Amino acid sequence: MPTLPTDRTLVVERFHDELGDWRVVLHSPYGRRVHAPWALVVAARVLDRYGVDGSVVATDDGIVARIPDTSSPWAPDDAADGNGTEVPGADLFVLDVDDLERVVTAEVGGSALFASRFRECAARALLLPRRNPGARAPLWQQRQRAAQLLDVAREHPDFPILLETARECLQDVYDLPALTTLAERVAQQEVRIVEVETSTASPFARTLLFGYVATFLYEGDTPLAERRAAALSLDPTLLSELLGRAELRELLDPEVLERTEAELQRLADDRRLKGTEGAADLLRLLGPLTTAEVDARLVDDAVPALEELQDARRVVELPVAGEPRWVVVEDAGRLRDALGVVVPLGIPDALLQQVADPLGDLVSRYARTHGPFTVEEVATRFGLGRAVVLDVLTRLTREDRLVEGEFRPGASGTEHVDVEVLRRLRSRSLAAARQQIEPVEPRTFARFLPSWQEVGGSLRGLDGVLTVVDQLAGVPLPASAWESLVLPSRVRDYSPAQLDELLGSGEVVWTGAGTLAGSDGWVQLHPADLVLPARRDPVEPDALGLRLLELLDDGGAYLFRQLTQALAADEKPPGDDAVVEALWQLVWSGRVAGDSYAPVRARLGGRGAHRSRGGSTPRARVRARRGMAASPRAARLGPPIASGRWFAVERPGDDPQQQAALQVARTEALVTRHGVVTRGAVVAEQTPGGFAGAYRVLRELEQNGSVLRGYYIDSLGAAQFASVATVDRMRTFERPDDERADVDAVVLAATDPAQPFGAALPWPAITDPADDLKHRPARKAGALVALHDGRAVLYVERGGRSCLAFTDDADVLARAAHALAALGRSGRIPRLTVESVNGRPSGSSPTGEALLAAGFERHPKGLRLDLRRGSDTARRSPSAGRSTHA
Repeated sequence: MPTLPTDRTLVVERFHDELGDWRVVLHSPYGRRVHAPWALVVAARVLDRYGVDGSVVATDDGIVARIPDTSSPWAPDDAADGNGTEVPGADLFVLDVDDLERVVTAEVGGSALFASRFRECAARALLLPRRNPGARAPLWQQRQRAAQLLDVAREHPDFPILLETARECLQDVYDLPALTTLAERVAQQEVRIVEVETSTASPFARTLLFGYVATFLYEGDTPLAERRAAALSLDPTLLSELLGRAELRELLDPEVLERTEAELQRLADDRRLKGTEGAADLLRLLGPLTTAEVDARLVDDAVPALEELQDARRVVELPVAGEPRWVVVEDAGRLRDALGVVVPLGIPDALLQQVADPLGDLVSRYARTHGPFTVEEVATRFGLGRAVVLDVLTRLTREDRLVEGEFRPGASGTEHVDVEVLRRLRSRSLAAARQQIEPVEPRTFARFLPSWQEVGGSLRGLDGVLTVVDQLAGVPLPASAWESLVLPSRVRDYSPAQLDELLGSGEVVWTGAGTLAGSDGWVQLHPADLVLPARRDPVEPDALGLRLLELLDDGGAYLFRQLTQALAADEKPPGDDAVVEALWQLVWSGRVAGDSYAPVRARLGGRGAHRSRGGSTPRARVRARRGMAASPRAARLGPPIASGRWFAVERPGDDPQQQAALQVARTEALVTRHGVVTRGAVVAEQTPGGFAGAYRVLRELEQNGSVLRGYYIDSLGAAQFASVATVDRMRTFERPDDERADVDAVVLAATDPAQPFGAALPWPAITDPADDLKHRPARKAGALVALHDGRAVLYVERGGRSCLAFTDDADVLARAAHALAALGRSGRIPRLTVESVNGRPSGSSPTGEALLAAGFERHPKGLRLDLRRGSDTARRSPSAGRSTHA
């Protein structure tokens, strides 16, 4: 395997077995007590997604599952291989922290562990007495009697032996707190889950498979009790008391509950609808409503709107629970079949067709649009008997569409709530609780952000590069910075071949986003399924550019020579120089991209196009006179800056739905990238639509519980959005300002999203600036920023001519200077010559002394890095041997 499993990196390996089915193996060192409940969640997820038993088995070293290699109607498009078959991956093992405890509790009753523990508990309680206490009872007879007892007990969810068995499994056998902590660390990106696909089982997997085969060797002999336990249900209230769990009614915020219910019911001011179509949408979303109920949810007067809909035969008035209510005609058949309502004449037969579960549909819609509710409330709403409603609620709970428990603060008795509504209530209540906690200092966020973006080289290999591309999707950065600063700072063993492999395989796409001085330009990297268009106003192509687009718009990918051969048939065929220039204009405008990064490297290296414009150029004639020949490879394939295959980038149209989907994708990428989204971060990335456009999407994400709004970072405004896991991880970086951290400095590109200054955070004050200092720090291409423990230390302009220092602390300056010198000696950036520091000559300042100690030497122009003193200065570095953090 290319990646080894550790406590910080869990590996999901998949391969085909002898029958052609998928074997999916999670390699993890956390032991059976953590893996066993995890396997229950995976088994439930496989059954829900594929409709088959995954035969999931947990061991001390991981989890093994078997999934038939067959096309699934539930498979998302991006989860399929070339044959349209869904490929199982790491998403099977990613846990929902909020839902983890509930799912394990629901699934434990169907496990073999539960059946065997029930037999032991029943024997200890003397419910399985022996006829002769002195004689040994055969195990098969004990299993048979336990199965019969379990058959009777499962009809009584509050049976003490059932509850004790569940407590024993959930507390004594399973380590649920450890699994919850692990799930939180995965959500906070402290622990990564990576995927690998192998042709055969790896040595790690073979050991697990040996035990896996033994487990299912006698599957047909599974005891009756184990097979029948799947339909078991437990009393949630009694079980919570037995386990000592805190009830949600103690955790849910009453104000959050009230606000959420008003939004679900369209009673909140910003949720009310307007006009005739608004009235129709209300009835479609909320179900049957009285005139007064419609009026309370509509901005305009409800009566004219309802009358207009009635005249158009889009709604009818039907008696429900003894009172007239307005119903959309699409619901008439459902109400007839569920409640026995007499449907008036005139409704088309197509709208009166029978549905599979009419009452279940009504109750599900009621749950989706209400907070926690009781059986009596639903029965009263629809005029039904309590037993009928309870049967439907029990069925929906077993289907994991509802949750049963005690939720509403100040209430009593058992309630039900929709799963998604409960998730939203929990997230918002948690956010409300965090609002009462002091926000972190900006410096804490500056410590957190580089770690969140994996700065420090914790990633490795192709998976590491792909992880970086996922997080930085669509960010325009200088082409020269991607492979010199951005990728090497995150992927420890980065090499250009890794990016080329991902580009060649189609997993990653690069696009241009504008030009810079010289041969540089803005470049974006995207996962293949999330290509965001260029964010700068594209330059309109010239006639040759339009002709190239015409060739490329057929959806193919062409070599440079294929393009020139196609253009040779034109009336005035262009030369190579003209084609290269037109091609790169299309690249920088985001209209054309290539399948390799080699042309960008060639352009940055200063190698131009081979000139052959309609005849011999002066340079070609000189070359001919000197007996020099053009490169045969260039003549055959084209110049290096046009190597590889080129294709047209699909651009979104002006359709409002496409634009809205694009805005959602951009905003979700912002959340993934920054962890905590602030106004400054959005503005710095020049996101189309600005912060106002992103804010609308963030509000919607807040409504569905994906992010929470709060005041998490001091002095950055109230409009901050983050997930719960992100905020928790950020708080782990808090420490007193006077506590000196023994960490290295790190040097990043000024434009790097992991560098927060000039974006989310303002630039700090320059230490002792000269009176005539004109330079100011900015997120410019080619500039560098040295960070240490959440503080900006040095700002170095392109080439190092001007340096700005934000501190005079000798130790911090020394760490920053050594990090800068190490970067210079790596060969990834041009040689540095620092001419001035804070507007003064570089040699006469504390920063200059730190640079001299780090290996710079005096030069007529200033301080120049000595490339020969790397090993000596590394040994003298105050931070040598320590890990790199910002």
